[in-house]
Amino acid sequence: MIRVVVVDDEALVRSGFELILNASDGIQVVATAEGAQAADVIRREHPDVVLLDIRMPEVDGLTVLGEIQTLPEPPAVAMLTTFDTDEYILTALRSGAAGFLLKDTEPEQLAQLVRTLAAGGVVMSPKASRALLRSHPGAGATQDADVARVGLLSDRERDVLVLIAQGLSNADIGTRIHLSAGTVKDHVSSILTKLRVSSRVQAALLAERAGLLSNSGNTTAQDNGR
Repeated sequence: MIRVVVVDDEALVRSGFELILNASDGIQVVATAEGAQAADVIRREHPDVVLLDIRMPEVDGLTVLGEIQTLPEPPAVAMLTTFDTDEYILTALRSGAAGFLLKDTEPEQLAQLVRTLAAGGVVMSPKASRALLRSHPGAGATQDADVARVGLLSDRERDVLVLIAQGLSNADIGTRIHLSAGTVKDHVSSILTKLRVSSRVQAALLAERAGLLSNSGNTTAQDNGR
């Protein structure tokens, strides 16, 4: 059972996500909270996944994300936002978020996106990430020198990077390209080292910036429902 906490300042959003997810097999919303109570609720409930509003009036999502990241075993966190060009998204991704969801995500996709997060994948729409990068062209992960490091990857590592950006977990990547999970883990470690990034999300953004996703003919978890 995947344990989920939903954090949002709007009661309608909290209840809507709770209703949708609790109706899905293998997922349970164990608590909902507003920003001020979020950190305490997450510490108490030990969820696998947190869906966290990025903009809240009392305690904003970035503050809550920072508190979550100090936990011994932090859950996977996806930021909730209304706009795909939200100026705080890149900061959240660099701070440890595993992706972001638009609040108008289709109900039938929401449960699968939570499963992707719980399995260690990322959730990020190519369309949204392109808009995000266009609106913040000077962001650290989008500099030309960083993009050039993609050229250091082997062909197999580039294949793995594309699949990371599509939101696949290590196990799913291994199934897709016929490698053991351990081998995929080694490739992922090498990719992060070569690209000088600290998370799968940062690597995914870099893959988008380098044009790997437009060449792959595929979409990320948020677009294909993975």
